[in-house]
Amino acid sequence: DPLPPPLPKKQLQRAESLPEQRPSQSCHGDPTPWASSIPYSIPPLHLPHEEGSPNSILPCDRPSWGPKKPLTKSQSLGEPVAWSSPSPSSADVTFGTADGELGQFLESPAGVCRVVLGCQVATLARLAARIQEKLLGSEEQQRRLEAELAGKGWAGLSILQREPCCQSGDAWYFPVGFAFEQNQLVFAAKVPKPCCSSLGVWSSLGIHCSIQRLIGRFTDCLPWELVLPGNPEEKSQSPSREEPAHLATCSVLQVLISPEVPYQTLAGFVKESHGLHRTRPGHYERLACLLLLQVCMGLEHLQVQNIGQGDLCPENLLLVHCPCPPQSQQGKEPSLGLSLPRLLISSFFKVKDKQRPCSSSQEQDWTKALAALPYPVADELNVGMLIYKILHVDISLENALGFRSNRLPEIPSLSIYSTGLKRLATLLLHRDPCKRISIEQARSILQVLLWGPREELFARSKKTLTLLRSWVEVKRALLLLKFAETLAGAVGSLGLEEWLCCQYFKDITEHTLYQVTQALY
Repeated sequence: DPLPPPLPKKQLQRAESLPEQRPSQSCHGDPTPWASSIPYSIPPLHLPHEEGSPNSILPCDRPSWGPKKPLTKSQSLGEPVAWSSPSPSSADVTFGTADGELGQFLESPAGVCRVVLGCQVATLARLAARIQEKLLGSEEQQRRLEAELAGKGWAGLSILQREPCCQSGDAWYFPVGFAFEQNQLVFAAKVPKPCCSSLGVWSSLGIHCSIQRLIGRFTDCLPWELVLPGNPEEKSQSPSREEPAHLATCSVLQVLISPEVPYQTLAGFVKESHGLHRTRPGHYERLACLLLLQVCMGLEHLQVQNIGQGDLCPENLLLVHCPCPPQSQQGKEPSLGLSLPRLLISSFFKVKDKQRPCSSSQEQDWTKALAALPYPVADELNVGMLIYKILHVDISLENALGFRSNRLPEIPSLSIYSTGLKRLATLLLHRDPCKRISIEQARSILQVLLWGPREELFARSKKTLTLLRSWVEVKRALLLLKFAETLAGAVGSLGLEEWLCCQYFKDITEHTLYQVTQALY
C-alpha cells in the first residue's frame, strides 16, 4: 500500500514541538529564571533600597508581609494552558510515582529542581496537617463528641477534682471525666465568672491550635462539692478544707466543655519562671518567642473572622500540656519550663459589638485606653505589653504609649533573642500608628527570630532576593532531613514546635524575608 500523505505527520510534529518552545532553563547559577515555577512563590515586588530605614517599609496602610495567594497548578508549573494533562504536578510526585510519569520532569535540570522544591513544600504542608491532627484530634472525632455531649449536664460527667485545676481572669476550670466509645476522656468544665461570658462567639471560631475549643455547653445548677479559691487572683490562697468556699447550689450558669484541660495561665508561668530566666536566659527567651508566636497566630485567626480577643492579658492566656512532646524533651527529668506548652486564647467578642469583656485582673486605666482604640490596634499594643511582662520587665501604660517619655523601658540583653524582642516591642508600641506594625508582621518577625535567617548571614554576602531564596530552599531540605532522623529514632515524634516550624517554612518566600529582615535588622 502507498504511504499516507505527509500532512498528518507534519501536524503531529508541530503538536509535539509546542512544549519545547519554552525557553531553556538551568538549575545552575542564578535561580531566578525558574523560581516563579515553585509552588507558593510570588512575582517580584518593588522592594525598598537596602540602605533605607526600616520605617520606610511600614506605611500607614501597613501592607501584608505574608505569602501571596498560591498560584494554580498550571501557573505554578509554568506550563501553557494547552499543555494541561492528567499527569501529576511536581507537588504530587512521591517515591512511588511510576518512572514513566516521573520521566517528564527529568528532561532538564530545571524540571528536576521543580520536582524537588515542589515536593518539599507539599511535604511540609502534609506534615503540618498530621501534627495538627495529633495535637487537636480529628474533626470527625470532635463532631462525634459534640453529638454525644449534646443535652448532657453535670449528671453525665464525673467530677475528678473539687478545686479548679486552673483559674483564669474570666473563668474557673474543673477537670471532668466523660465515657466515650469505651474510653474515659478528661475534659475541662469552664465556669465563666459573672459578666465574662463570650458564649455567642464560639460557633464561628473554627479550629485552631491557639484557640480554645468548645465541644459542649449546658445550663445547670453548680454542684455543691465544687470549691472555689478564696482570692480570684491567687490560686495559692484557696480556702482550707475546714472553711470551703462553696458555690451556691441555687446558682444557675452556662457551663462550657472544652477538650483542652489547662494546668496554668501564662501569668502563673511568668511568675514562677524568674529563676529559669536568670539561670537559662537563652532557653527561657526562646520559650517566650514560641509563646508569643502562638498568641500572634491565634489573633490572626480571630481577625480573619472579625472576632476580637476579650482581655489579652497573661491571666486569660491558658497553657495546656501537649500530648506528645518532641524527642528532644523526652527522657529528661521534669523541670520548670523545659517543655513547650500549647497556649490558648480563651476570651472573645464580636468586633461589631464594640464591647470588650474585661476581667478584674487588668488595670482600669489600661482597659479604658484600649476601649477607645479601634480594633485591632488594641491587640498590637497588648502584644507589645505582653513582651515586657514575659521578660519580667515592669512597664506602665504611660510608658507604653509614651505619655511620660519617648523611651520604652530597657530590655536587658541576656540572649540572642533579647535584641530582636526589644525591636519587636518597639515596633508594636510605636507612638505613631502609621509606623506601628500589625499582628501579622509581628508573627513574621518572631518566626525569623526563631528560625532565621540571622543577621550574620548578611555579614558575608549582600542581602538579595537570590540569597534569601537559596537560604529558604536549603533550610527546607535540611528541615525535612532533620524530621526524618527524628522519626527514625526509637521514641521520635513531632510536636508543637515542629508544627510551628512547618507553618513557617511551607509558606515563607524570599520577598517576605527581605521585608522582615529589613525591619528587624
